[in-house]
Amino acid sequence: MSFIDENFLLKNETAKKLFNDYAKNEPIFDFHCHLSPREIYENKNFESITQAWLGGDHYKWRAMRSLGVDEKYITGKDTTDFEKFKMWARTIQYAVGNPLYHWTHLELQRFFGIYEPLTEDNAKEIFDKINELLKQDDFKVRELIKKSNVKIVNTTDDPADSLEYHKLIKADSSIELKVLPAFRPDKALNIDTKTFAEYITVLGNSENTKISTFEELKNVLLKRMDLFAEMGCCASDHAFTYVPCNIASNDEIEKIFTKALNGEKPSKDEIDKYKTALMQFLGEQYTKRGWAMELHMNIKRDNNTKMFEKMGPDTGFDCIGDWSSAEGLTNLLDLLEYNGNLPKTILFAGNPADNQVLGTILGCFQSSDAASKIQFGTAWWFNDNKDGMEAQIKALGNLGVLGKFIGMLTDSRSFLSYPRHEYFRRILCNIIGQWIEDGEYASDIEFAGKLVSDICYNNAINYFGV
Repeated sequence: MSFIDENFLLKNETAKKLFNDYAKNEPIFDFHCHLSPREIYENKNFESITQAWLGGDHYKWRAMRSLGVDEKYITGKDTTDFEKFKMWARTIQYAVGNPLYHWTHLELQRFFGIYEPLTEDNAKEIFDKINELLKQDDFKVRELIKKSNVKIVNTTDDPADSLEYHKLIKADSSIELKVLPAFRPDKALNIDTKTFAEYITVLGNSENTKISTFEELKNVLLKRMDLFAEMGCCASDHAFTYVPCNIASNDEIEKIFTKALNGEKPSKDEIDKYKTALMQFLGEQYTKRGWAMELHMNIKRDNNTKMFEKMGPDTGFDCIGDWSSAEGLTNLLDLLEYNGNLPKTILFAGNPADNQVLGTILGCFQSSDAASKIQFGTAWWFNDNKDGMEAQIKALGNLGVLGKFIGMLTDSRSFLSYPRHEYFRRILCNIIGQWIEDGEYASDIEFAGKLVSDICYNNAINYFGV
């Protein structure tokens, strides 16, 4: 078998047909990513493949550190782009079994027509070839997105953001791509951080007001949600280590909020009570607006204190967490459901051990409000590899209705990351194709093909209502 050829990951004839006839050419709705609206609007040209590939990509940084590469060649400012690229080329040769190996070569093929494996020996030749291509208008960021057949993206945006570039994109009729903001109020939820009081000031300033009480916080968040809605927002996003549910009175929440604004550290019990109260309010608002609520859970962040102090968050020092995903999550969903305020909700497992847990939680809260109103989100972060995707798809198949799954997202800051959708689609078609060939699913290719097409694109369009 050839290296990453047209039948890559497609191990049976039915899989090949499903992929080529039904999955391959479906558009992409990337409903959770970290692309820069500014770079989309300005239609940036990257000066080098290093900037496009290694800038901000902590997946790659972790791999380079694992090879023993000096940090100056990873995030340093005193090394050249080629020196960093060469170190990445050296790293990727050793990354057998890592999805980064597959993604790297899919991106080389799909965007740059380079089909030879990247090595330290050919790094300079490939570096120069790509950099010449990147100078062309056809390789500006909007063209890169267009090459991938991406129709819609949900960026990830703080409530205090002006959404300036979303406004500019929306007003520019020459931009075919639909770029929607997603509401991510983590900084307002994370009352336990040292910068909480400072952030509340920033959030208040976004509406030219001072936030002194929890009620005032909610009023400002309402106004910010109105702005997001004007820009077409259809989703919120939350990152939790564990999901809390601890109910308290309004008076108690006000005291906890005041305590945090004064720079005092709340107790764990107080943190959980505050987050529960704010999530109750947010859930109600999401339901009213028809927004989906994305919950990303069970990641333990910033474990290397020395490097965190040096580099800050999102630099590659996070790991899978092992908190219980059942009790707090089910209690919160139940609280929202009981009061008629449970929005469409997508549950993402940071820990693959939670696959079966989340797969069974889905069935506790489904309703006719939407097909698979509670979704088991695609394999995410440390799980978005071949094994992780297969495990998530099979868990959902075992415990839910796979045919209404809303499919893949990139969760990426890179404009070159869209072959990850192809990667997912090949894995999906291989699984379903094998089930058909094994006699475990009816050999109705037309219906199976429609099911695949829906998972790739249509289900997400219908679920988010865009």
